Amino acid sequence: MAYSLSGNARRGHMVVCGDNSLAQRLVKELASVYGQRVTVVLPSLRGGDHGPQIAGLVGNRRLRVNAVEAQVPDDEALRRAGIEGASALALTSGDDQLNIHIALRARRINPELRLVIRMFNRTLGGYLESLLDRAARVRTPHLDQSAIDASTTVLSDSDTAAPSLVAAAVVGSDKIVYADGLMLRAKERTLATAARRNPLCTLALLPGSDDADEGDTEEEADTQQRRREGGREGPVLLPDDASLEGLPAQRGAIVLEAITRTPGAPAPPRAPRLPRLFAFKELFSRRLRYSLLALTGVVIGLAAFNWIMSGDSPAHAGYVTLLDVFGINDPKTDEPADEQLLQLLAGFAGMLLLPLFLAIVLESYGAFRKAAALPDPPRGLSGHVVLLGLGKVGARVLEELLEHEIPVVCVERDPEARGVALARKKRVPTLIADVTESGVLQDARLRRARALLALTSSDGTNLEASLYARQLKPEVRVVMRLFDDEFATTVYRTLRDTYPAAQTRSRSVSALAAPAFAGAMMGRQVLGAIPVGRRVLVFAAVDVAGNPLLEGRTVAEAFRAGAWRVLALDLAHHTARPPAEQSLSWQLDPGHPLRAGERVVVAATRRGLGQLLAESPEVGPPPMPGTGEHDVTRALRWRE
Repeated sequence: MAYSLSGNARRGHMVVCGDNSLAQRLVKELASVYGQRVTVVLPSLRGGDHGPQIAGLVGNRRLRVNAVEAQVPDDEALRRAGIEGASALALTSGDDQLNIHIALRARRINPELRLVIRMFNRTLGGYLESLLDRAARVRTPHLDQSAIDASTTVLSDSDTAAPSLVAAAVVGSDKIVYADGLMLRAKERTLATAARRNPLCTLALLPGSDDADEGDTEEEADTQQRRREGGREGPVLLPDDASLEGLPAQRGAIVLEAITRTPGAPAPPRAPRLPRLFAFKELFSRRLRYSLLALTGVVIGLAAFNWIMSGDSPAHAGYVTLLDVFGINDPKTDEPADEQLLQLLAGFAGMLLLPLFLAIVLESYGAFRKAAALPDPPRGLSGHVVLLGLGKVGARVLEELLEHEIPVVCVERDPEARGVALARKKRVPTLIADVTESGVLQDARLRRARALLALTSSDGTNLEASLYARQLKPEVRVVMRLFDDEFATTVYRTLRDTYPAAQTRSRSVSALAAPAFAGAMMGRQVLGAIPVGRRVLVFAAVDVAGNPLLEGRTVAEAFRAGAWRVLALDLAHHTARPPAEQSLSWQLDPGHPLRAGERVVVAATRRGLGQLLAESPEVGPPPMPGTGEHDVTRALRWRE
């Protein structure tokens, strides 16, 4: 049996090709979080890797999900899925060649289609992005290229998983949005404690009930949220200042915070760029230094005896003694016995000097390479993240941590791993060792670390390291990369019950990749979404020009309680670059007038964003990339 869409129902929906955990989670993300109509193309709903799980989404009446069964996503299968009228297509197969083949087919059928492709080969992916984007421009020369968003986005598992892994390790929360290089977190606090971190705004006012414990894990906070929403009163989204006045100080609220280092806080200790002069003692072992010191003392003693017996100057006596030590002086056959004995002793010292010099050369060479390439963790290091594994995912996570100036210590068994070169270049403290060996985590200063990221390619290694870390420091925040979803869930529940006071995150790659794929399918203007209980706040970039709800109004006047709120302002003129590449101002003056040529980042409900974008002019970028001539309000509608 094959499911397909018909007629007008195909307009503006999204298509996902794949039969794997990523496809399942992506469909659920698009349908439940963003409220989109989704069609899945897969071999079978009754078998395969995740066919039955996807069938459960198709049968869920609260979601708008359909399916097309096809062994190979050929032209006929894509057309049955409504690819001609779709706004976006996601290719989630682990086969790069198959994804390229389907992408070329889809671009030929619908040149205005937005493509999101999963590929492991990032170099090939970059070439494919340029090729497909050029194909879209060539096949639609009659259309204004600024009026469509036929972009191609190639994502790898490492790129999609890294931000969520970093967020889980640093702030212990999945409610994260990245914008303008900032990590924004939606944190549940009380009105009395909301101003502690100078929040950007209040996103929601929670129903009156017992306050959430800020130490709760994310899953426990979600459980408390569902309990609060068990009654008729739900959260008040985007409240104004008037609605916050007169409320009890213990009333719960969700505030938006920027995760940055505390101003004025001392910078974490870093490894030196180059070995300092006083650090050269680390190039030689203590035994070698003592041996060299003892031999030097012997040579000095011989030089002193030579000076006393010969009556020459100290410099000449030392010179002669060194010649004897190196065996380049003439035998003293005609000299007194005491000088002959002294020459023999000097020659013997010279024999001892040769192996000592060889040991110095070998040991210093190896120690210098280690000190210059991969420094050890500094003694005063604390509050850092211990990163296990520098493969594809680990290397990308390391880039994210360094970008946010978070101190990190890496542990990698393979000295030729992908991320070792990056660690060497950035002078990141790194231990080349097997994390399962005793003492490795102690050497990584785990007892003083803020979090442990276990990202090796082995589930068993990650689990073993996490359990050992719990013994060393029970309260440390642990984030594990686990490939199997069910195993990840089981591990999380067990560790949560065993260590209730500690935060544990067990994540599969598909769970981390789905939000990034969904955001890319929604278009470049959509930065992300944060769930608030059973409702969702969408973060998007909107042009001010021609929008009567924004242009000519101040920041305070443009705010509509319960619908949308202006969070940031981009003073630069509109460009085709993504919003995250612009310079945004997050500290806004409520009296600042919004002018044409500016762009704002708003937090809005789905219905509010639909109303806001519906007032945008038809000229220029579409209200939401990929919606084109479709009814934006209807496309963004949300069934409560």
